[in-house]
Amino acid sequence: MKAEPIMVIFMSRHVKEKIERRLGERLFLKGERCLGPKCAVVRRNYPPGVQGTKRRRKDSSEYGALSREKQKVRYFYGIDNKDIKRYTETALKRRGVFSFHVLQLLERRLDNVVFRLGFAESRRQARQMVTHGLVKVNGKIVRTPSYQVVRGDEIALKQGAVKSLLVTAAALRIKKYEPPRWLEIDKAGQTGSVLRIPEESDVEIIFDASKIKEFYSR
Repeated sequence: MKAEPIMVIFMSRHVKEKIERRLGERLFLKGERCLGPKCAVVRRNYPPGVQGTKRRRKDSSEYGALSREKQKVRYFYGIDNKDIKRYTETALKRRGVFSFHVLQLLERRLDNVVFRLGFAESRRQARQMVTHGLVKVNGKIVRTPSYQVVRGDEIALKQGAVKSLLVTAAALRIKKYEPPRWLEIDKAGQTGSVLRIPEESDVEIIFDASKIKEFYSR
């Protein structure tokens, strides 16, 4: 059986760079490129536009500051505003620290876990792999990028799609990749597992959760 073709949603390099420069954060929209000095935020650490070098990156209002934090989450995890609002409402209903619950909901998304395991070079690519049926959870294909993984889940790439260029690239990538401490990968078998629920110390936090909470409480 032939592997399904992958439909790539195109976003130009320049558009990705402008988004990262406007928000002033490494959002890894171009995958591993943002790990080095070629990252747009490193090379040109100022907002895009003709007047970019002459103005500081600051928000003109309190609303702008709150909205910018929400935009960081939106582009970093590749989700829409409805998802962010839903995760915020879910986190508010749970006992404990709000920021911790929001981070868990975001990190436990299947597309994020596929990316964190090194199976995809970006979250955008990981989402494509999930929706096209190239990813299995505990032996069953899951096509929902927002699927929440739990401790003990096993994530694997569909064996029938090994000829896919994305899967072939993943096999080469994970040979030299180490995932976050809450995940584990079998580099030979192209499988990964969830060791535990992620904690704040396990990931780099690029947004202020309190501002997102305030944004949706207005």
